[in-house]
Amino acid sequence: MTIFSSPLSRALFQIQAFRRLGVIAACLSGLFLVGCAGIDGQKTAGSGISGYSASYDWRTSNDPIGEFLARTKNGGSWVPPADINHPLAAHMMTQLGIRYRYGGKTPDTGFDCSGLVGYSASQSLGLKLPPRSDEMAKYGNDVNRKDLQVGDLVFFNTLGRRYSHVGVYIGEDHFVHSPAAGGKVRVENMNQRYWDKRFTGARRLDVPQASAAR
Repeated sequence: MTIFSSPLSRALFQIQAFRRLGVIAACLSGLFLVGCAGIDGQKTAGSGISGYSASYDWRTSNDPIGEFLARTKNGGSWVPPADINHPLAAHMMTQLGIRYRYGGKTPDTGFDCSGLVGYSASQSLGLKLPPRSDEMAKYGNDVNRKDLQVGDLVFFNTLGRRYSHVGVYIGEDHFVHSPAAGGKVRVENMNQRYWDKRFTGARRLDVPQASAAR
């Protein structure tokens, strides 16, 4: 048991304890903010569509990225266009709510980020893309962020690797993706700080080149 010789020493001890707790909390927060290839078994309950549903309740969720985004209250009640004029983007939107699964490539098994994009490209465009997001980043043509169009692939560094996460742009600074373990396919706002600082590039698929990856 710690014995304090004075009120001052007791106060100093308490301050040091609070500081240590703060450091631990910050470390835990950093560990939870992972991306597509995260450890299986960690994400959303409820609707889980950040920027798509203002009623998303992070307090009942085991979704660390969803919690973080919901707490920032970024994205509000933005609603995507009813008519998305690109087959890949439109197909991705039909998969909203399907759970994340590491290595998952179909709606029945669940999707990881590249599995979702690969499945939707196959179903909507007849393309067979490589199985990993970093390999997908080699296909098509490089696109500047200010020139993004609906259907472009958007990439993020969520695991310390430049192209460790992928989604599909659906317009008005939003994209759809399968976020991380425990999550569900959902829409995000690219201007939200978490995604904005992790954005690493975009590609516009070239159909003949992507087909060659079969």
